[in-house]
Amino acid sequence: MSAADDRPAPLPPLAALEVARLDWPRDDTDSEAPHSSAFDDVYFSRHDGRAETEHVFINANHLPERLAAWQGPRPFVIGETGFGTGLNMLCAWAAFERHAPPKARLHLVSTERFPMTRDDLARALAGWPDFRDKAACLIGQWPAPVSGVHRLRLDERVTLDLHFGDSAERLGQLDGKVDAWFLDGFAPAKNPEMWQPELFTAMARASRPGATFATFTCAGVVKRGLKAAGFVWRKVPGHGRKREMLAGEIATPPHHDPRPTTPWFTPPAAAPSRHVAVIGAGLAGTTVAEALARRGVTVTLIEREAPGAGGSGNRQGALYVKLAAETNPQSRVYLSGLMYSRRWLSTLDPEHTLWDDCGVLQLATGEREAKRQARFLANHGLPNDVVEGVDVETASARAGVAIESPGLDYSGAGWVRPDLLCARLAATPGISLHHGDVTKLTRLGPDQDGWTLTLADGEPLNADQVVVATAALANRFVQTEALPLQPIRGQVSALRLPEGIDVPTLSRVVCAGGYVPPATDGVLSFGATFAPHDTDTAPRDADHAANIAELEASLPSLVKALRDALQKAGADLTPEHLTGRVAVRAASPDKTPYAGPVPDAAKWHESYAVLAKDAKRVPDVPGPHHAGLWISAAHGSRGLASAPLCAEVIASRICDEPLPVERALADHLHPGRRLISDLIKSQAP
Repeated sequence: MSAADDRPAPLPPLAALEVARLDWPRDDTDSEAPHSSAFDDVYFSRHDGRAETEHVFINANHLPERLAAWQGPRPFVIGETGFGTGLNMLCAWAAFERHAPPKARLHLVSTERFPMTRDDLARALAGWPDFRDKAACLIGQWPAPVSGVHRLRLDERVTLDLHFGDSAERLGQLDGKVDAWFLDGFAPAKNPEMWQPELFTAMARASRPGATFATFTCAGVVKRGLKAAGFVWRKVPGHGRKREMLAGEIATPPHHDPRPTTPWFTPPAAAPSRHVAVIGAGLAGTTVAEALARRGVTVTLIEREAPGAGGSGNRQGALYVKLAAETNPQSRVYLSGLMYSRRWLSTLDPEHTLWDDCGVLQLATGEREAKRQARFLANHGLPNDVVEGVDVETASARAGVAIESPGLDYSGAGWVRPDLLCARLAATPGISLHHGDVTKLTRLGPDQDGWTLTLADGEPLNADQVVVATAALANRFVQTEALPLQPIRGQVSALRLPEGIDVPTLSRVVCAGGYVPPATDGVLSFGATFAPHDTDTAPRDADHAANIAELEASLPSLVKALRDALQKAGADLTPEHLTGRVAVRAASPDKTPYAGPVPDAAKWHESYAVLAKDAKRVPDVPGPHHAGLWISAAHGSRGLASAPLCAEVIASRICDEPLPVERALADHLHPGRRLISDLIKSQAP
């Protein structure tokens, strides 16, 4: 049994980070190297910062030779303490392009406690003209200074995960392994808080066997910390006026179970996969398929009808979240998902043909919601470009119509065409769309890896691994039936706006009890109803009437103006003048998506039965899973903010690369969490 008090450190509060405070040189040095006023140290050498990086981090880690020889299916992973200006990572990216084989991939992981502003980052990197395109890619996706993990897709083969926060804490939550370390940061004498034993311990635990490191410093605290954590260090020639530096490796990282009190969340061992079958071509399925195909995996996407035919087939969907007043794991997942979706969409569709980041206003139409939003703002110091409390006057100005309630403004959110997005993703090179209905999943024999998928017409299909992404039907298989899912019927209403008549125009998505985005192609969409355990897909006039009533309650001035305009065209805002679309979404009991490996429920009940008697007696048994079977489901009405990030979680697991979320959030998304919860709740009084 594991000790009940042997718990990993909790995540720090969700909040904005303090940005770097910089001074800039006033002389004619070779490059404009920024100076930290907080730490009284430079970010890189003012004489030749790039040459310093090449010597200290690229060459001392033997990256040219190692990248040239890299043939593994997983990416080569570089970890860094202290992102700073990003110069080290841009140099690593350039070395990868020069030396790595065409099919190799690179994954960069970097921590940063005091991120630069976007403008300062651009200024710091302006001195390297040959990095102009790479720097522009980085700057264009630069995230707001919010604690957590921010995944950036730098190009088809290079991924960067920025872990904003304290380096030791961030690496302690890293779910992934590193091949080479850039041990950077301000000098130990300038920044002693970073160079603590916890940092070196976290590095060791996140290292693969043989992982190397290099650092500019030879300080005693660094040598002692590295040695205590299991690294072998040696002095090597430094750069410029720095006579010596340290480099070395860790032969055998210490065995460490990062989930001592939650062994059921231990992920299954990674297995090479050339062909993955994804069942379901809605948002959940197509985002997983695209994430895998982008990594070079062959994908068969299986769909009964057409991409986006189900709950993902609406004309417009809101890209939004509703965060809890007090931070919880679910809010962390959704905020990370919202910010990731926006970056992902910006690289997938920079022309904005499928989406619009016009912003989302979340109104407080009643006293209860107003108090909840006030508590949220008091508990979270998030940047205004992420979320900002606004009064009635400001809300009206930003929405473009009169607003009668204050609210929260998510300026980077917006709306998406999910129907067109699913079709775009399904057409990604490497994905084959197969029309059919999977009725059974069968694991191949004990001496074979993979699955046989039986289709309704009797045709079998084999794959190395399988991802189930069929919304409310995701638990129809024997292997997934233990995962509770709640079907929820939702009806969206659509009004064709009359031509030649002046009608009010929204400039933001407005959410309250329902949502309404700006009209597109002359159609105003609004809704949606919420009917748990109702699977009827026929449109109802009663639901149109409910959507109209909700729209009028949230935006009375908009509805009045609409009625006046419609009356001039001989129409009215009534159910008979509306069209609609019905879909059945799915939710989990705790309203968090399922994203991860499918647990073997029978074995979980056997392995963890003791929890029903004493929740503190945790068996030291990793969670048994159905090897090679995954699920992305229960995204409810917020799939645009959750599905792309969950797709990255699953693809990262399958492809043996670091995850885009902290370990604690990966555990929160784990499909087996309900099995454990039910066992513990069943304890005898």
